[in-house]
Amino acid sequence: MSADTASTASAPATAPAPAHTAPPARALPGGGEHQLHRLVAIVVDKPGVLNRVASLMRARNFNIDSLAVSRTDNAGLSRMTISLHGDDVAVEQATKQLYRLIDVLKVQDVTAEPTVEHELALVKVRVGDANRAEVLKLIELTRGRVLDVSAEAVIAEVSGSESEVDNFVACVRPFGIKELVRTGAVVMARGAGSIEEAVKK
Repeated sequence: MSADTASTASAPATAPAPAHTAPPARALPGGGEHQLHRLVAIVVDKPGVLNRVASLMRARNFNIDSLAVSRTDNAGLSRMTISLHGDDVAVEQATKQLYRLIDVLKVQDVTAEPTVEHELALVKVRVGDANRAEVLKLIELTRGRVLDVSAEAVIAEVSGSESEVDNFVACVRPFGIKELVRTGAVVMARGAGSIEEAVKK
């Protein structure tokens, strides 16, 4: 047997190519990294609008972190500030869905824009004779405001960004929080632009 024949005989058999190769996985819309988004919506001030907005968000599987609603300077119009977690694609789709609601006049995602953000919280902190002065001093140092003092509790008002309110709550938690209420964030884009003026046009 020749050397060439022996070499051919000892070579391993090549595996047959698969009949079908699966395509690479596609990125699904709304499958990216979740982050906090702030949406501002101008809506008609009438019964049922808030429920329809909340129902739409629930249908798209969003858990609303906070929802602040108030009247605007324009009669008949209200402003909503919606805080929710989601990826950019999913939130963009939800924003387009909001526009389909007849009473929603304007929606703006201000997450990536420079904004002024503010939230208000009332915190009822457990106190006693031994630590009342310490709690009052802490409220003063964190730029809070004392609204009520009793034998067993102090009610503090604190405002600022969401992180500033979070920090205050963390500071008083070791004393014991009897009750806590937060308004949720309200935001306004910096500069001369105005979502309310855009509605007028």
